[in-house]
Amino acid sequence: MKIEITLDIPCVWSYFAFNRLRRAAARVRAGGGTVDFVLHPYQLAPEAGTEGEPKSNVLRRAFGDGADAAVARITALAAAEGLEFDHDRALWSNTFEAHRLIADAGAQGRAEAVVERLFRAHHTDGLNIADPEVLRRIAAEFSVARRDGGADELRAALERVRREDLPGIPLIRLPDGTTTTGTPSDAVLHHALDLPEHAAA
Repeated sequence: MKIEITLDIPCVWSYFAFNRLRRAAARVRAGGGTVDFVLHPYQLAPEAGTEGEPKSNVLRRAFGDGADAAVARITALAAAEGLEFDHDRALWSNTFEAHRLIADAGAQGRAEAVVERLFRAHHTDGLNIADPEVLRRIAAEFSVARRDGGADELRAALERVRREDLPGIPLIRLPDGTTTTGTPSDAVLHHALDLPEHAAA
């Protein structure tokens, strides 16, 4: 089975969807099946710098007086998914180099684990995922050999996604042909991955 997902690391909905997809994939694998993730890059803020701005500042610009309520709601939703969010520590930065690491990891069969770690680094650990040292540590954690180059290929991939004019991210293509945005429900995943109904998370 193949699951395609277009995502960006600072996107909370990408994290929710990826986490739920991984749980479903684990059930398939536990039953002897195979699931492969195909990851497509997207940048929510290609203009962002690399120094790392407090994400709380970005959210206040986006939501104004409603920022605190929005953060509380998202944090509660994350907890319901078994995820820990710390928006007070999170740093907003350019994700180009993080996507380049994902591409390197994908070429070595480790992209799924590296993406999960990048999500956790950003949303939970307050790490700047544009910092080369942070990316080096994550690569070493999963024994991913970094390669020179790859930037042109990544720019081409980002341009292909941009030309698709997506309705939103994450955009997910499931094995049964379903294409969806946002976090797919358990019912959708049960059907797409041929899981029994009692296997709900």
